[in-house]
Amino acid sequence: MNYKILAINPGSTSTKIALYEDEKEIFVKTLDHPIELIDSFDNVEDQLQMRQDVVMSFLKEKNFDVKELSAVVARGGMLPPVKSGAYTINDLMIDRVEKRPVMEHASNLAAPIAYGIAKEVGIPSFIYDSVMTDELLDIARISGSPDIPRTSASHVLNTRAMAIKYAKSKGKRYDELNIIVAHLGGGISINIHSGGKIVDLVSDDEGPFSPERAGRVPCRELINLCYSGKYDKKTMHRKLRGNGGLRAYLNTIDAREVESMINAGNEEAKLIYEAMAYQIAKGIGDLATVVNGEVDAIILTGGISYSKMLTSWIKQRVSFIAPVEIMAGENEMEALAYGALRVLRGEEASKEYTE
Repeated sequence: MNYKILAINPGSTSTKIALYEDEKEIFVKTLDHPIELIDSFDNVEDQLQMRQDVVMSFLKEKNFDVKELSAVVARGGMLPPVKSGAYTINDLMIDRVEKRPVMEHASNLAAPIAYGIAKEVGIPSFIYDSVMTDELLDIARISGSPDIPRTSASHVLNTRAMAIKYAKSKGKRYDELNIIVAHLGGGISINIHSGGKIVDLVSDDEGPFSPERAGRVPCRELINLCYSGKYDKKTMHRKLRGNGGLRAYLNTIDAREVESMINAGNEEAKLIYEAMAYQIAKGIGDLATVVNGEVDAIILTGGISYSKMLTSWIKQRVSFIAPVEIMAGENEMEALAYGALRVLRGEEASKEYTE
């Protein structure tokens, strides 16, 4: 039996949708929303009808009848901590993301859009590998300050999909392997998969800097900067997330531009870019200790993993730990669709969302 699955992934100014028939991609489309339109809404929740209308209009343009669908799968929104994998969307989940989200975010719109489409035609709808996935070991939650516990925040959807894909390519089950996955994008996070769970991680604010994020910085100097009187809270947040990393040092977030600088002989650009690779390698090394060095594979994924320059620097430093696999790109739509497909095929069970 063939399954047709619609995947939905809202971003701040766009809604990405994809249609898959089993593992085959039929189409992927980013539906852009003008910033003026987005700004006309008081909050994210008010955008729901607009975004749903845009999705349905596009499907109509494609002459696609939603009655052909087997399921709809959505990016997980800002729920309280959940486990990895699939959750069936229910009324309680819709109430949480619409009225009581952990924080306002465009991803909160995904489940309501999916639920609306699926309910109309009597098919199941799911979220898969929510950004709020939390399966950390208890020992991994200890930070050194009781007031600042470590929490689970990483690029779960893409990293877990790549780990599952890698295991399958080796004829292994995902839960049989210890795999470190580094997601290299606008933000960089690294996590370790063991026993089928993400048991620890290096989040994008406690590890390597990235194109636009500062990553881990010296705490004492950060405190001094916060109380220097030069910056307000909002500006400090932007210094760490948005205006940090490559942007702060080299005034660009485009790794290709940085490599052009390096190829033109810019030694500062080379130092900064190699420092980013150096810090990524350190993060990978940190996580290898979680499983006592028994790492089966290291995967580099995300958009910047297309860079042969950066990945070669990382490989030089970490290949002694385990084989390094490059699985470039941000494969979120595929990850959503494949997750739902496994549920439909009975290879995974979907969990019921409760509070």
